[in-house]
Amino acid sequence: MISYIRGELADVREDQVVIDVGGVGYGIFMSGSDIARLPSTGQEVKINTYLHVKEDVMQLFGFLTRDGLEVFRLIIGVSGIGPKGGLNILNQMTPNDLRFAVLAGDVKAISKAQGIGKKTAEKLILELKDKLELTEAGGNEPEGKTLLQKSAGTGEIQGEAVEALVALGYGSTEAFQAVRSVEIDGDSTVEEVLKKALRQMLLF
Repeated sequence: MISYIRGELADVREDQVVIDVGGVGYGIFMSGSDIARLPSTGQEVKINTYLHVKEDVMQLFGFLTRDGLEVFRLIIGVSGIGPKGGLNILNQMTPNDLRFAVLAGDVKAISKAQGIGKKTAEKLILELKDKLELTEAGGNEPEGKTLLQKSAGTGEIQGEAVEALVALGYGSTEAFQAVRSVEIDGDSTVEEVLKKALRQMLLF
C-alpha cells in the first residue's frame, strides 16, 4: 500500500501528474481541480495516494487532502463505480459538495459527472447516506454537529425552508447549503430562515 508520495513535480498532463522520487517518475491520476492547485513544475509536492490493482493493471490515484482520498475510497466502494468514475465525481464536485448532494438526495448534481448516470447516482446516494461522514471537513463545527441540525424543532424548520427553496426552483444541494449557512435559534421561524437563505443564495 502506498499512502502518499513526496517528491518533485516533474510533469503535468490533462488528468495525470508525474512525481520524481529519487530519479523514478510516478504517474498519478488526479482530478482537474486538484491539478489546478499544484505548484509549478520543479517544486516539491506531497500527494495522498490510492493504489488500484486489477489483473495486469496498476494505477495510482492522487489527492491533495486526506479528506479527498477518504471520500474517494467511499465512492469506489459503491458497486458500479470504479476509480476513474470516482475521480470524475470529485472532478465535478468537492468532497463537501458531495456531502451536501448526498444529504439532499441531489441525483442531478452527482450525475453531471462524466460516466455517472442517474441510476448510479441514486445508488451512490443510497449507499453513502449511512457511510459518508456528513460533517464539514476541517473540524470547525462542534463535535456531533451535522450539516443540518438534528434537534427536532431546528431540523423541522430547516427542512421546511429547504423544501420551500426547492419549490421556488432552486436545486436541492444549493438549497441545503443556503439553509445550512443561516444561524437558527429557538425563536426562529421558517419565514425568517427562508428570507435569510434567499439572501445567501445571491452569494453562491
